[in-house]
Amino acid sequence: MSRTALLFAGQGAQFVGMGKDLAAAFPTAQVWFDRANAALGYDLAGICFNGPELELTKTENAQPGIYLVSWVAFQLLKERAPALRFEAAAGLSLGEFTALAAAGALGFEGGLRLVRKRGRFMQEACEKTKGGMAAVIGLDEARTREVCAETGVVLANLNCPGQLVISGEVEEIAEAVELAKAKGAKRAVPLSVAGAYHSPLMASARPKLKAELEDTLLSPPVATVISNVTARPYDTGEIPSRLEMSLNLVEQITSPVRWEESMRYLLALGFTRFIELGPGKALSGFMKRIEKSAQMLNVADVASLEETAKALTA
Repeated sequence: MSRTALLFAGQGAQFVGMGKDLAAAFPTAQVWFDRANAALGYDLAGICFNGPELELTKTENAQPGIYLVSWVAFQLLKERAPALRFEAAAGLSLGEFTALAAAGALGFEGGLRLVRKRGRFMQEACEKTKGGMAAVIGLDEARTREVCAETGVVLANLNCPGQLVISGEVEEIAEAVELAKAKGAKRAVPLSVAGAYHSPLMASARPKLKAELEDTLLSPPVATVISNVTARPYDTGEIPSRLEMSLNLVEQITSPVRWEESMRYLLALGFTRFIELGPGKALSGFMKRIEKSAQMLNVADVASLEETAKALTA
């Protein structure tokens, strides 16, 4: 029998119109969008549905927006495929918060407000620094680490074989891009982002998020949830779990996302089916490069919801 893990989208997956067809097709979805607006006190759903893009891409809107659409996708899948059972969850950076909510460690509204504030804190850190990021394609981790050591940037995302992301000062990123190409990268491309996520330049966001987490109710997850920081599951004991989640969610702000390692950990445990929930299909693309034999399903809109529900009930 297939072991199923849920995967939740991270920042960058947002697009204007996300979740709109789900809200139009399913009353349950509209209820969740309305609850989100009430919890936050502004029309986040409207920004997701109609933009403008400049407003949606603001970190303080993109993060709760992706969390919300991913949560709605999860709730609708449970509704359409009542027999769904998952034993693990993981999320890319921001998506880890959605994974924790899906596993019962965070309440929906509490998680939504938390990621809204997380986005604001990270945006403030971006505005205080001159940072950037770049994707490095076709260069192995060892040589990419050499690039980092020689230019002062850091590894921010270890997504899958042949796709890494570096982060740091804008000038250092420019130097690193050229050095990566010289060392054999097929491509090294600066990314259109507000700052140097998952690098020391985000440090000012950490104490602010720590303070918010102290006021957020956390419960032990009822399913395995993989931490981006450790690429290992959180403890399920009452006190150690709460402490570990708080520490790792703060650490995650400046630490690399160990996505490939996280997926290989789940694969080694016998997980063979993965369902990506939320906008985009980036995580499905990563899995194709990590383990081609893994079954990948996704829920991003009405069509993919119906297709995935059909596959699960076949």
